[in-house]
Amino acid sequence: MKKILVLIEVLENKIKRVSYELITAGRKIAEQTNYELLGVAFSSNTELLEKVKEFGLSKIILINNSTFEKYSVSLFSKALSQVVTKYQVEYVLLPAHTYGLEIAGRLAANLESPYISDCISLTIDNGKAIAKKPIYAGKAQINVLVDGNIKIFTLRPNVFTAEVNPTEKLEIEEFNPDVGDNDKKEVVVNSFRNEGKLDVLEAEIVVSGGRGIKGPEHYNLIEELANVLGAAVGASRAVVDAGWRPHNEQVGQTGKTVSPTLYVACGISGAIQHLAGMASSKFILAINKDKDAPIFKVADYGIVGDLFNAIPKLIKELKKYKE
Repeated sequence: MKKILVLIEVLENKIKRVSYELITAGRKIAEQTNYELLGVAFSSNTELLEKVKEFGLSKIILINNSTFEKYSVSLFSKALSQVVTKYQVEYVLLPAHTYGLEIAGRLAANLESPYISDCISLTIDNGKAIAKKPIYAGKAQINVLVDGNIKIFTLRPNVFTAEVNPTEKLEIEEFNPDVGDNDKKEVVVNSFRNEGKLDVLEAEIVVSGGRGIKGPEHYNLIEELANVLGAAVGASRAVVDAGWRPHNEQVGQTGKTVSPTLYVACGISGAIQHLAGMASSKFILAINKDKDAPIFKVADYGIVGDLFNAIPKLIKELKKYKE
């Protein structure tokens, strides 16, 4: 029986949310093709991996030895190539972020297989895989018909909703790839991030600023509101292009796609590219002085007014509530 393989990403003893999204996407393909769904994980924490059962994954290929303690794209991609070959995998699903995109390109080269990146939809029609992805900086989308014995896809985070579908038992099968230290062409020795700073991809609440903030010197308003709400700080493309905020905060079709419980859009008009990156939020609050701004068409709640007056008042009331 042919297989569908999803990469289970474990970071700091946590399974990344996008892994559950990949499982859900893989499970739907498995239902259409009658293929077997497998996960693969570079980890030693078998107790943690039990969580994947909640989303319908019943078997994981575990790569667990000291060679993989430090991340190396050449090493990891070679190991995955061997997993794909041994287990007769036809579909490989990875996350479309830095880690997944880096591995996917090497994996496709190793296997000489077709690879489609940054997919926002993946379906099977008459046995053919059809992937949808944005092009021209998000201004258009194309459907790509993918053929080949092995097909590799990276799926955009927060687009494929993770769906709970519990299975009773998880089988964990250990696999030792034929690799060595010579396969480590490069190694990530350490990585750093701002402590306490939430990632917009993972946060339950995101507060984003747009061109209406007028300059980087005013972004303290966005940061203070985010701090009161316990939220991540985001930004529109216009803000990032202007150099006011780093690219890793950009929300939108050319940035990150988010799906928080609450999204607060401050001074953001609502260009279609931005809406594509946050429209799946459960609740949207828009603050804009233009009552006709497109953002209000998707917002659940709206404040029509100057954000420089509205946000301080909102912060004041939220602080009272928290007291």
